[in-house]
Amino acid sequence: MKDGGRGVGRAWTLYKMGGLTPAIASMFGAPGAQQMAFIRQAVREQRKRSALDQPLMELETVVFDLETTGFHAEHGDEILSIGAVRMRGPELFESQPFYRIVNPRRRIPRHIVELTGITNEMAEQGADLVQALSDFLAFVGRRVLIAHASGHDKQFLNAALWRTSKVRLTHRVLDTMMVAKWLEPDRDSYGLDELLESNGVPVTRRHHALEDAIMTAKLWQRYLQRIAARNIETLGDLYAYLSRH
Repeated sequence: MKDGGRGVGRAWTLYKMGGLTPAIASMFGAPGAQQMAFIRQAVREQRKRSALDQPLMELETVVFDLETTGFHAEHGDEILSIGAVRMRGPELFESQPFYRIVNPRRRIPRHIVELTGITNEMAEQGADLVQALSDFLAFVGRRVLIAHASGHDKQFLNAALWRTSKVRLTHRVLDTMMVAKWLEPDRDSYGLDELLESNGVPVTRRHHALEDAIMTAKLWQRYLQRIAARNIETLGDLYAYLSRH
């Protein structure tokens, strides 16, 4: 206990002298501190950029997906894997993907193992959460994020970013489900499987973060064509239309 008190006291002294990063380094080690500092800087930099006037056909985006140990970040469920691909307008850079398995530091429920194919043994060899988040934000840069039913993904990202680095996601996020509800208002279902099938996107492997990200990117390609046909040119224009539906 006394040793812990000395560590906290040293961290406080370093904070007063040099700021947050040296203090974190003294408590968690330099590599973890560097990743936290990078995450905080990436979030700050994103606040300075507005992509609203960017033409959609030139917009740089990252389409991503998460697999998690459950559905409730506030009740202790964790990120299990992150998959993502970059796009520029409709162009998909499928050969340069991002994929990380994350060590959730807890046992994975059997039904999640069966759903995702990620075993406890695989997860134990995965990246630490702060490393995975740092790598993901480096891959994203200042690009706009795209996800399907993004509320789940944003919930888990925000919980993880806050827990590791005391920041929230500041990137703009486009939700292909919201776009689908605007473009196809009379559908019975807006699940990814149904939308992929009706838009002619082959289903490869579901509930794999990278495969789901790639399929969502191909769905976005289809939607971009339909959005352009409506003479909607910029991200700001698209947000304006989505806000009315």
